[in-house]
Amino acid sequence: MKKHIVLWCGLALASVMATAQVKTPAPSPSSKVEQQVGLTDIKLEYSRPAMRGRTVFGNLVPYGEVWRTGANENTKITFGDDVKIGGKTLKKGSYALYTIPGKASWEVIFYSDTDNWGNPQKWDESKVALKTKATPQSMPFDMETFTMMFGDITNNSVELGILWENVYVGIEIEVPTETKAMASIENTLNGPSARDYFAAAVYYLEEGKDINQAKTWVDKALSMQENPPYWMLRQKSLIYYKAGDKAGAVEAAKQSLAGAEKAGNPDYVKLNKDALKEWGAR
Repeated sequence: MKKHIVLWCGLALASVMATAQVKTPAPSPSSKVEQQVGLTDIKLEYSRPAMRGRTVFGNLVPYGEVWRTGANENTKITFGDDVKIGGKTLKKGSYALYTIPGKASWEVIFYSDTDNWGNPQKWDESKVALKTKATPQSMPFDMETFTMMFGDITNNSVELGILWENVYVGIEIEVPTETKAMASIENTLNGPSARDYFAAAVYYLEEGKDINQAKTWVDKALSMQENPPYWMLRQKSLIYYKAGDKAGAVEAAKQSLAGAEKAGNPDYVKLNKDALKEWGAR
């Protein structure tokens, strides 16, 4: 009996040791910052090492060498739109942020591969999406913890700030607010698009709502296009048939059939042929 108890206790202890984990604070805690600038969303993810009595720039972080700009995994920045940095366009998407610090100038690098732990094992220049220069400034105090922030926010730009030790580096990022705002204003003031009218018409057809209103909307959608696609004409034929306009339904189905044959879409060819046969069309 004692032997079994000892064995059970040993197994229980082993199980506890296998599942137990000691939790302690991370030496370089992770941080996420999300910022809307004008109409563009920007997200920053990075880890934050501390000075801990060390000299940072020129020592812990050597001058003239590629620095991960933080700790642990890549510092990653994501842009919801194309932006401009240093007068050059950077396409929307996610980038690892690397820097080459110097006493008088920093090089800032946006790298398309974001899956590295720190610097890439092999630097690939083809993955450099954009490079720009920035001038470091001395701060009248020490920043113990590595910090990145968005400041000087306007409708059209933001400054990405890097702060550590007594150094501040700012990178200006321009966002396409004017372009997006003007497009939104133009679209809104011009009224619904062809796709808006079409979607409303199909919804009314499928939900059994006012079919004459659906007919009006589908006509409006097709009138806004020089060459209406066959899949829109297919829905027009169904709406017209349900509205009691058999002649209009047949004509739309024939147009849809011709478009589907030209596009090489056998599914729509069959749908239209079946409908024309059902409706007794010649």
